[in-house]
Amino acid sequence: MNGLIRLELARALRNRKFLFFSVAYPSLLFLLIAGSADSSTKIDGTGLTLPTYMMVSMASFGALTAVLMGNSERIAKERENGWVRQLRLTALPGRGYVLAKTASAAVVSLPSIVIVFIVAAAVKDVRLDAWQWLALTGAIWAGSLVFAALGVALGYLASGDTVRPITMITYFGLSILGGLWMPTTSFPAWLRDIAEWVPTHAYAALGQAIEQSQAPHAKDIAVLAAFFALFTGGAAWLYRKDTSQA
Repeated sequence: MNGLIRLELARALRNRKFLFFSVAYPSLLFLLIAGSADSSTKIDGTGLTLPTYMMVSMASFGALTAVLMGNSERIAKERENGWVRQLRLTALPGRGYVLAKTASAAVVSLPSIVIVFIVAAAVKDVRLDAWQWLALTGAIWAGSLVFAALGVALGYLASGDTVRPITMITYFGLSILGGLWMPTTSFPAWLRDIAEWVPTHAYAALGQAIEQSQAPHAKDIAVLAAFFALFTGGAAWLYRKDTSQA
């Protein structure tokens, strides 16, 4: 399995388009949205300035891009071209294949998080305690596993031709409804009620709580845990279904 993880990492690092959108693009979006923002005025209902709020949002968005976009399309194409079938003929267990995909995506997601933090600190003078930087990195990185599981499920759900539009709709829907591109406080009341139950909203809320030196809300942790169970269960079921049809 270690050999497969190294192979997956090498493939990901050679894919310049994937690296741009998962590592560099979130930082550029942060500068576009928060670059000219006031660093002292707080967003209503959040207790955070726009640069501080968007720093967590864009770090979360970058991790989401790495684990969701990378896993879903690659798995669907590998199923289609027979690579997954070939791996089943080896001693590698199915969980090893899924773990290799998740591990490689998680490694790529870490630089996207760190680079957004560096840009926010250097350009917008975002200042936090050392424990907050470490806790933010750990929370966002660990939380991305929820969406890594979703990426695996989508990769087994869709074919190579349909996986991209399905993933893109899911990707943009989660990003917008979860408040990664704009504060949900700007949403109409009915949309805010929906957003509170979207996993990306709970995902970003973990980091926002840490920025305010607060413990994450139990509701946000419960939402993420429920979606993680749903996505991993769905991925496992789809994998078994795909295996039985092979």
